[in-house]
Amino acid sequence: MPLRVTFVAAARSSSLLAERFADDRPLDQAGWGEVEHAAQGLLPLAAAELRYCSPTPRSRSTGEGLGYAPLVQLALRDCDMGRWRGLTLGEAMAREPEAVDAWLADPRATPHGGESLVDFITRVGGWLDTRPVEDGCRVVAVAEPSVIRAALVYALKAPPSTYWNIDVRPLSTTSVTGRGGRWNLRFDGVSAQPSRA
Repeated sequence: MPLRVTFVAAARSSSLLAERFADDRPLDQAGWGEVEHAAQGLLPLAAAELRYCSPTPRSRSTGEGLGYAPLVQLALRDCDMGRWRGLTLGEAMAREPEAVDAWLADPRATPHGGESLVDFITRVGGWLDTRPVEDGCRVVAVAEPSVIRAALVYALKAPPSTYWNIDVRPLSTTSVTGRGGRWNLRFDGVSAQPSRA
């Protein structure tokens, strides 16, 4: 059996419009409520042999709240946004519209003085590729949505611009299976059962 890595998106600590680059805010009351509501459904993932999380307060709190007792992984940190850290996209656009346009158009651009999208995807992919390769090993990682998007782009060997087309909802799960450099996206939905007459 291949290695299976299941990513759990951290609960939200703010509204989508208030999301900030490299947001280090802890879970708010609504976020804790989301974790409590989702805990029963996500608790089985605590049986994974290895449990990790991003270093952000909300990822760590989400992992703890779900009963995972995860180990912090620095490689799963959010993209280094340089001088835009703590700003919303709208605030960065108001201050440096041409720089934001360049960043959105070129995945190798670093107008903010931080990490390029390509470097971010490569870093997260490097973490994915260095997970233990024991047959059937299960890994769970609570991470920021941006980290999960980067992991999916890497796993699918998709163009970096695909990153902008992936929507990761708070407390959603996404799994990849395989081994270093050879990953498959796995959907674990509930299959429809035929009705009995």
